[in-house]
Amino acid sequence: MSFRPLTALSAVVVAGALVLTGCASGSAGGADATDGASAGGTLTLGSVVNVTSFDPAQAHLGHQMPIYQAVYDTLILREPDGTLAPMLATDWTYNDDNTVLTLDLRTDVTFTDGAVFDAAAAKANLDHFMEANGPDANQAKSIESVAVVDDDTIDITLTAADPAMTYYLSQAAGFMGSPEALGTEEIKTMPVGSGPYVLDASGTVNGSQFTFTVNDDYWNKDAQKFGKVVFKVLSDTTARVNAIVSGQVDGVLLDPTTAAQADNAGLTKTTYPVDWQGLLLFDRDGAIAPELADVRVRQAINYAFDRATMLKELQFDEGEVTAQVFGKTTDAYIPELDDAYAYDPEKAKELLAEAGYADGFSITIPLIADTESIMAMVKQQLADIGITVNLATAPFDTYVADIIAAKFPVAWFSIFQGEPWVAIRQMIATDAAYNPFQTTSAELQADIDAVQTGGDQSGVLAQKVNQYVTDEAWFAPFYRVNQLYYSNDKITLVPQVQQAVPNLYNYSPAS
Repeated sequence: MSFRPLTALSAVVVAGALVLTGCASGSAGGADATDGASAGGTLTLGSVVNVTSFDPAQAHLGHQMPIYQAVYDTLILREPDGTLAPMLATDWTYNDDNTVLTLDLRTDVTFTDGAVFDAAAAKANLDHFMEANGPDANQAKSIESVAVVDDDTIDITLTAADPAMTYYLSQAAGFMGSPEALGTEEIKTMPVGSGPYVLDASGTVNGSQFTFTVNDDYWNKDAQKFGKVVFKVLSDTTARVNAIVSGQVDGVLLDPTTAAQADNAGLTKTTYPVDWQGLLLFDRDGAIAPELADVRVRQAINYAFDRATMLKELQFDEGEVTAQVFGKTTDAYIPELDDAYAYDPEKAKELLAEAGYADGFSITIPLIADTESIMAMVKQQLADIGITVNLATAPFDTYVADIIAAKFPVAWFSIFQGEPWVAIRQMIATDAAYNPFQTTSAELQADIDAVQTGGDQSGVLAQKVNQYVTDEAWFAPFYRVNQLYYSNDKITLVPQVQQAVPNLYNYSPAS
């Protein structure tokens, strides 16, 4: 996988680890829904990643989501703007302390093998998801147990309040497969779900192409806006731009290096920010790099970066400069924090002097393949304020594991901007993979606890967490990068908030 310009990659926490991914959910009815399969025609999409197993517990947040959505419904639907809506669950409520989530389920759904979707099937799927240790198993971390209340009701009991649980049930944790097929070898290659389409084995070659045809017994005909859906696996950026320009695919994710070719071909360009890129200043207590224990040093690092120039040179201005790690589409976002550390090398030098480092210091930062241009700018701009950066080549294959093992005082990454509680759990909480030195304070922990138990106010309460980690300079973000999705005139699409590619539900025939 290439790290430059990295518009298609990000990181999410997965079962205590970090996984590089991009990020995409939508209305099952969709925009301009037609009368189901009567729309006919074929939707062909380019996919950055392959699917190696169709076991629903192995589904992964991001680029894989639309492929799984062809065959599996989720318990809850995430609309393009992030609103949660009914899907297989028609209603859901929490108890008073938000530790028991009750879901009412549809009673008119069957899987493609004839098995009935009911409370027992929902429990079987959630239990399987917790046991299978899939790439997004962390989404079920707070689930203690699932109980069948009656044929169309389940209770999900949590070990503690989890403000992201309903969001997770619209993602990998919410996919529902036939209980008769769960855990079998067959489901890895032949999915058995209740979704709008079924896999056509004759038109499928794993690693190359997945073909899906209409599920004639699907409960929501409005979601079947095409007669056939094809995903072509195109991991190479050049292959993707050639495919969309030549008409081999109707939609595909590109990056700034290939955007001009797509623009010149007259294709429709949809842009929206998903990830932030920058430095993570992990060692805030100075275990490896003593200088980082002083907040003034971390603030100086932030003031050292000319974010606008970096965005222009590294991302061709496809993005937005920022100094905060919470996304614009979340309630935790504070507009003025985007400019919290405006480029000011003189102020940076003053802060270093106040901290006792007027003569500067040296720090080692890992360098992974394809980030050479990024790290060259980092090295130069930190040198301008007196910090000498020693770039140490790090193997890509162990980069994430080394981060988790607290081997780096500072590291560069591209990080998914999810919902506030998702972001806190991946970057800020003491058990977060992106907080390998387990930094905390009484003030911060109190703010985190307030978010966890805040119910509907959790997102707004997360603003205090955002303010704290920005003031304390836990991170040095450069910018949010634009995802660049290109489509032809055969289709229309609605972008999905916080995701790199639209959900399958978000596509419609142009007519």
